Amino acid sequence: MSSISLAVRDSSTMLRRNLLHARRYPSLTLNLLLTPVMLLLLFVYIFGDTMSGGAGRSAYIAYIVPGIVLMTIGSTVVGTAVSVATDMNEGIIARFRTMAIHRGSILFGHVVGSVVQSLVSVVLVGAVGVAMGFRSTGAGVLEWLAAFGLLALFSLAFTWIAVGMGMGSPNAEAASNNAMPLILLPLISSAFVPLDSMPGWFQPIAQYQPFTPAIETLRGLLLGTGIGNNCWIAVAWCLGLSVLGYRWSKAQFDREPK
Repeated sequence: MSSISLAVRDSSTMLRRNLLHARRYPSLTLNLLLTPVMLLLLFVYIFGDTMSGGAGRSAYIAYIVPGIVLMTIGSTVVGTAVSVATDMNEGIIARFRTMAIHRGSILFGHVVGSVVQSLVSVVLVGAVGVAMGFRSTGAGVLEWLAAFGLLALFSLAFTWIAVGMGMGSPNAEAASNNAMPLILLPLISSAFVPLDSMPGWFQPIAQYQPFTPAIETLRGLLLGTGIGNNCWIAVAWCLGLSVLGYRWSKAQFDREPK
């Protein structure tokens, strides 16, 4: 078999392993999925009328769902960091290093498995949003395809970052704590309120981070509002984080164990 065929075969095996783990132990994914769902319920039904500025709860749910959807990705990949740290701590990664398998397949199995889980979680949270009254307006086939592509790319970028966090953590608890910014960043973005409603000194913090341009792009695609240059900024963030996360993860994986 060629090296490419071996890499694909071994990566598929590692992907099945990670998906089986997620199916047999769903509690971690469900617990992480609970956070965006609870925030969606809280902000729509408790704070919706106030946060909408008089526009009504239905207007606010249209505003908040794109942000919650991207927050779901940040929450889900925390489980990836925990899973990678667990594998490192239990010695299975060291065992894989001694086996005649493609070395990159170990990382790619975690990454692809996490992206699949993230997209499934996004569908579930999106379904909750639709049940609560969210409706996409002005989105055709191309807009939906672009939205799906953005979600997949965003998930890939943050999965690589989570893998690096997991490999650099001494245990699963530390990995969960190290990945916590992936949940907190959406809280200080434009997910819940527009940027111009924030204090002037805080607006640059909310604007110059990866979640805000991605949220504005997804919101524009689903609701037919203006996107501006947010699309290219979001794609640049995703590509940059993907490269950074990949190189970081690979460097730690290639490092000889002490």
